[in-house]
Amino acid sequence: MTRNAGILEMFKRAHRTGGTMVEIFKSLSLFIIGASIIWSATHFYVHLIHRGYATLQDLLLLFVYLEIGAMTGIYFKTGKLPVRFLIYVAVTAIARYLVVDVDHLKAMSVLTMSIAVIVLMAALWVGDHIHSSED
Repeated sequence: MTRNAGILEMFKRAHRTGGTMVEIFKSLSLFIIGASIIWSATHFYVHLIHRGYATLQDLLLLFVYLEIGAMTGIYFKTGKLPVRFLIYVAVTAIARYLVVDVDHLKAMSVLTMSIAVIVLMAALWVGDHIHSSED
């Protein structure tokens, strides 16, 4: 074995080891994120039970937890980040913000956020249209 072949083999092993370390880090990070979502959602739900009722803003927050959890689970299983779920989270978060703070918002802020929701929903529609035309 020549010296260059030995160096090349060393780089190949380092590359494989680096790839393995990245995969371990990604899996561990996703597990921590998933556990944090479950912990936060459970803590929030226990708070709702003690309070005895849930408002619309509380339910919307539970949907945010659900969507982030689903997105994390899909990424963990497939290795692909579903952009669709990011858009769902954004729309739900904007809707929750509008519901919670509508009394304190200026008309221009409400209009801007409403337009943002329309743009996000249009992005979902375009994504569905492009995806269905590829099938």
